[in-house]
Amino acid sequence: MPNRFIPVADDFFASPQISLADIEEAARIGVTLIINNRPDGEEPGQIAGAEIEAAARAAGLDYVAFPVGAAGISEEMLDKFLAAVRDTEGAALGYCKSGMRSAALRAFALARAGASIDDILSQSAAAGFDLRGHRAMLEAFAGQ
Repeated sequence: MPNRFIPVADDFFASPQISLADIEEAARIGVTLIINNRPDGEEPGQIAGAEIEAAARAAGLDYVAFPVGAAGISEEMLDKFLAAVRDTEGAALGYCKSGMRSAALRAFALARAGASIDDILSQSAAAGFDLRGHRAMLEAFAGQ
């Protein structure tokens, strides 16, 4: 498994930008859903989401895009993220530039769904994503 597929939970990996070749490897490890959290055109040479989507679908994987850019994260985005993850049979792989936005989006969605914030922070930290600075936002999403 490429080091960039960071296991955050048994059913969720976070990753920096993936390549078309990474899709086959993701399928091999049980990923059935690719989640794009990166806006197109964020940096030169970045693979467009449509290319990743086409390759994912050709490999038999589901694909959704919830790009986290300057507009931030909305409640609607969190609800759609949760629905997509809940509806998948295997694991999900979220990607962005570094993996942090994907891990954070998952954390906010879990908080919104009622998961323990301490558990979310602990699990994220164990995967290498320090989200302690987002506690207030996690609490805000949990309170909605």
